Amino acid sequence: MRPTPRTCEPIMLSKKIRNILVFGCIAALFAAVGYWNISPERFLDKPVVTVDESAIDYYALNAHSVQYLPDGKLQYEMTSDKVEHLKASEVTLLTNPDLNMFRGTQFPWHVQSERGEVNPDGTQVELIDSVRITRFDEKNRRTLITTTRMTVFPQQQYAQTDQPVRIDGAGGVSTGNGMKAYLKESRIHLLSNVRGQYEAR
Repeated sequence: MRPTPRTCEPIMLSKKIRNILVFGCIAALFAAVGYWNISPERFLDKPVVTVDESAIDYYALNAHSVQYLPDGKLQYEMTSDKVEHLKASEVTLLTNPDLNMFRGTQFPWHVQSERGEVNPDGTQVELIDSVRITRFDEKNRRTLITTTRMTVFPQQQYAQTDQPVRIDGAGGVSTGNGMKAYLKESRIHLLSNVRGQYEAR
């Protein structure tokens, strides 16, 4: 008897190899997905997240704040009809801020405006619209500074603006563009276009 040729074995072997290769590729694909953490969502367009710059995370009505100097003397006292804290920028918005800067003396600078903005760390206050700074000295003489916008640095007791300024003081009126005010020393410098009108005595 003659042995019959086996023609099925090579076909079976090739099916085994093909199955091993297919399962090997699938396993490699799963390994790659796990390794690089590839998910179908990564290939989709992600929606753009918009941050509402005007979102308020807290507010207070009829707010009142007091700050003292290290020696216990009053540094400043502030009230505001409304205080709103912006979540995104951490800026605090003030409505009708009213600030008395005592500087440890009994004759404070009285600072007022329609609106205000306080930077996140509280070192800078931007006063906006109808800004008025008033002070009476020991002889009850009034100094009044008016402008449309001013930046106040309460810790340094310093204020500045690049807007037109009017100063009504003892015996006269001065106007100019821009101002630097050293409130602790009661020194005020108008920066340009300075004009003065004084009463003769």
